[in-house]
Amino acid sequence: MLLYMSQSQQATFPPLHSVSVAGVVVREDGRLLAIRRADNGTWELPGGVLELDETPESGVAREVLEETGIHVEVDELTGVYKNTTRGIVALVFRCKPSGGAERTSSESTAVTWLTPDEVAERMSEVFAIRLLDALDGNGPHVRSHDGKRLIPAG
Repeated sequence: MLLYMSQSQQATFPPLHSVSVAGVVVREDGRLLAIRRADNGTWELPGGVLELDETPESGVAREVLEETGIHVEVDELTGVYKNTTRGIVALVFRCKPSGGAERTSSESTAVTWLTPDEVAERMSEVFAIRLLDALDGNGPHVRSHDGKRLIPAG
């Protein structure tokens, strides 16, 4: 009976969250890969929705390549971030560039390498923290935000 109810609920109710992946791509000189999004003009790290048939690592490599033209080697998970307003859970991975050349896409109007100080200046706090968390070596971090501000843990 319990198995039947579980299967029935999954079939009739839509998922409550979507899962996205993003890559903090760090060059040897410490600069970080960033895009200016085509849809809203904000600066963010490259990423997007994880497809059903892919692993998080392959999803982040695909998204970074699609949005920036840069191939990456995925190192490690550095954070899990939840947008409580939109129901999006983002898995963020530190990556190393392994080839390709910067280019824009239908999702990005600019692709550049920023210093950590430039990240803090150009990005909203909820996106800048994801890049800066990836650099501190104390992850994986788990944080929530409402789309504008971080929500304190607890």
